[in-house]
Amino acid sequence: MHSYWFHIGAFPVRSYSTIFALAFLLGLGITLYLAKVRGNPGDSEHWWALAPLCLIGGVVGARFWQVFFFDFGYYASHPGQILQVWHGGLSIQGGIAGALAASIIYLWRKRQSFLHFADIATPGILLGQSIGRDADFMNGSAFGAPTHQGFGVLFPPGTLAYEQYGHQPLWPAVIWEGQVDIVLLALLFVILQRKKGWPLGFPFVYYLVVYNICRFFLEILRGDSPRGVFGWDAAQWTALATVLVGLLLGVWIFLKEKRKTPLGVQGE
Repeated sequence: MHSYWFHIGAFPVRSYSTIFALAFLLGLGITLYLAKVRGNPGDSEHWWALAPLCLIGGVVGARFWQVFFFDFGYYASHPGQILQVWHGGLSIQGGIAGALAASIIYLWRKRQSFLHFADIATPGILLGQSIGRDADFMNGSAFGAPTHQGFGVLFPPGTLAYEQYGHQPLWPAVIWEGQVDIVLLALLFVILQRKKGWPLGFPFVYYLVVYNICRFFLEILRGDSPRGVFGWDAAQWTALATVLVGLLLGVWIFLKEKRKTPLGVQGE
């Protein structure tokens, strides 16, 4: 659990920034592979154009969500830190919203199917999220609430978790979320083995619904976000809204009955 790997002179090489970059690159690598072997001709070229747009849109959306929905009181008192994303403070849900917005605009202009590209991107999103949670853990952010038991994660001095709770064992919420992402990724590949295939958009709907259900309950263990109505934090409200959108989209794609080649993982 180190916020810094090392320093180059006075310049710090932060674990959060480097792991975040690794998460994006590996998620993109999975996406490019699926675009090549399961996508349509020309998909890879679109993904190379989409990658920087998704990165920029994702970072902007992630920071916007964090500043205005998750921790507005803090950033209102420290406005100079709003742009300092290298310190941490990027919401996964906001990042997905920002990347989706950038993708929708690009794909609409290029007259490409959004659901087709969203399906291809879903495994990479889950992998990237899982690795991104390692960045949060190394940074000592996105921490859990006290367990009030003889088990939990002990964060060292200098982390946000230690500043808030001191030497108390905290729920490993961020670690469990990263593990859940990998389980959901594996389950997705298993589900896609269905011989009859799935309608276009199913993998993306699976992600919207199943991940956000898991996220809703994992947020109960978090200790770094202000609580509002019903004792829920901003991530839970976002998760609830996303689940509802995913369910409506799921009903629509199953009723539409217009199917393309499914993004399946078939045996040789």
